[in-house]
Amino acid sequence: MIVLLGVVVVILGFVTRRNPVLVVGVAGVFTGLIGGMDPREVLAAFGRSFADSRSVTVFAVVLPVIGLLERYGLREQARRLIGRLAGLSAGRFLAVYLLVRQITAAFGLNSIGGPAQTVRPLVAPMAEAAAERTTGAALPDRLREKVRSYAASADTVGLFFGEDCFIAIGSILLITGFVNSTYHQSLEPTQLALWAVPLAVCAFLVHGARLLLLDRQLQREMALAHAEHELPLPKGTDK
Repeated sequence: MIVLLGVVVVILGFVTRRNPVLVVGVAGVFTGLIGGMDPREVLAAFGRSFADSRSVTVFAVVLPVIGLLERYGLREQARRLIGRLAGLSAGRFLAVYLLVRQITAAFGLNSIGGPAQTVRPLVAPMAEAAAERTTGAALPDRLREKVRSYAASADTVGLFFGEDCFIAIGSILLITGFVNSTYHQSLEPTQLALWAVPLAVCAFLVHGARLLLLDRQLQREMALAHAEHELPLPKGTDK
């Protein structure tokens, strides 16, 4: 039980607001030493853990690439593209993205979307451009942040409820392994994945409806904003 003192080190480090990487590293070294490992074994354990979870560090390569793409006009091109689709509002566009995100996640393609690699540089700017074309005016900061939050929610909801339809996802394998080993059942991943399909459909209907209502909310709040500042309403906007 003495090795659990490493957890105490983590708690103390977070309570005192130290650097998380430093806290976890110190806790790992401390746990290894009090567990009877020599320094070389501790270092080897760190190396093995890093090699086994090296996919976690992919963001260190992805983020600079996204930054370069944005610097050379990725967001502007995305806004220009959505501006050519006259019948596509912000809510409709995000509902389509929600559907695409769920379907791709159901086939295990989780890395296609994401807040960093897709929502920020592409989905959010396109939703903002669609909202500005629908309302006929530039969005104030408050509504712009609202559109961005809805874009992030479309990605999150689509991934969360879509990935459980894939039989090889970690959560499905964890549940089946725990149930079969603990309760001596013969639960198959396919059974859980099939039960996740109706839940994913319900999630799409509920959140898709919320996304479609976003257009009305933007129209109403833009009208109120213009009324408060005694500005003329944009053309085509109902009072």
